Amino acid sequence: MNVVIVEDEIPALEKLERYILKYDNTINILAKLTSIQDTVTWLQSHKDSVDMLFLDIQLSEGLSFEIFNQIQLEKPIIFTTAFDEFAIDAFKLNSIDYILKPITFTDVSKALTKFKDFKSILSSSTLKNVSNAIVNKSFKDRFLVRLGNHIHSIKTNKIALFYAEGRTVFLVTTDAKKFVLDYKLEDLNQIVNPQNFMRVNRTFIINLDAIKDVIVYSNSRLKLILNVATDNDIIVSRDRVSRFKAWFGGN
Repeated sequence: MNVVIVEDEIPALEKLERYILKYDNTINILAKLTSIQDTVTWLQSHKDSVDMLFLDIQLSEGLSFEIFNQIQLEKPIIFTTAFDEFAIDAFKLNSIDYILKPITFTDVSKALTKFKDFKSILSSSTLKNVSNAIVNKSFKDRFLVRLGNHIHSIKTNKIALFYAEGRTVFLVTTDAKKFVLDYKLEDLNQIVNPQNFMRVNRTFIINLDAIKDVIVYSNSRLKLILNVATDNDIIVSRDRVSRFKAWFGGN
């Protein structure tokens, strides 16, 4: 079996390669790629020789879903992701797996076993439909909130942030109005557009357009100043700093 790994973090790439070969040392790692453009260029000449790809969702220059906009790819893919904020369910239901970082051998083993078990029933048309579903994923564009006996609809471009206090999740608008939402932050991560919103720590999901300033904080962490006031400091978690910079910098 010929496998391609697309991963921009070298330690994660090396770990993934090690676990794949531990699972089956007859697997041939055809290429180890680190960017969207390198992957597109390589696949343009070699995609027919590929049996499966391991593909990191978030690469340094953007989401790897962009690959599907540049090249027609009808190969099984096992996605990897550092966070659970992407539209994973769509391709889980179509016999394509994902691995949540940090990657373990057990995760890799289960994913490869799943691929082998279902290989005989995977068709090109199924894989194509899955890829298109990912790329064309629609995200929630408004939320219903209640104020007394009144219900309002708030567009996502009018939302500055979401945050949690204990088990309660709040929506804060760009004009500093606050509403309680019947969602968990984990659920919100999957239904708001990741190009516009990012979960920067366990408590806050931030709208890119709401960021007024970014300050280098202690231990290379980042402190965010928003256009609306917040009761607590918003500090980007250390393990999300590199992802935040890539997101904040744009494609």
